[in-house]
Amino acid sequence: MTSKQRAFLRSLASTEHAIFQIGKGNVGDEAVKQIGNALEARELVKVSVLETSELSAREAAELVAEGTGAEVVSTIGNKFILYKESKNKKKIDLKNLKLFDK
Repeated sequence: MTSKQRAFLRSLASTEHAIFQIGKGNVGDEAVKQIGNALEARELVKVSVLETSELSAREAAELVAEGTGAEVVSTIGNKFILYKESKNKKKIDLKNLKLFDK
C-alpha cells in the first residue's frame, strides 16, 4: 500500500467512529471473526483499545490484521484503522483513490 493510499484511507476513516473495542479480554477469536465480518461489509474499520487492555493499539492492530488478513492503515493513540478489500461489496477504489459509485 502506498503512502497516498494510506492517506486516502485515513481521510475516509477520520469521520468514522470506532465500531469495536478491545479491552481486558484482549484479542480473542470471536473479536477477530466479528472484525473480519465488518471488514467484508465495510472494507475500512476503526477499532478502539481500552485502557484495561494489556496490549497497545499497535500490538492489537497487528494481531487483528494477522487474524483477518487485513492491512493496518494507521494507529493513533488508542485507536487503529484496518483495511481489507471486500470480495463481494467493494466500496473503495484504492487504485484511483475514490469511492465506487452506488
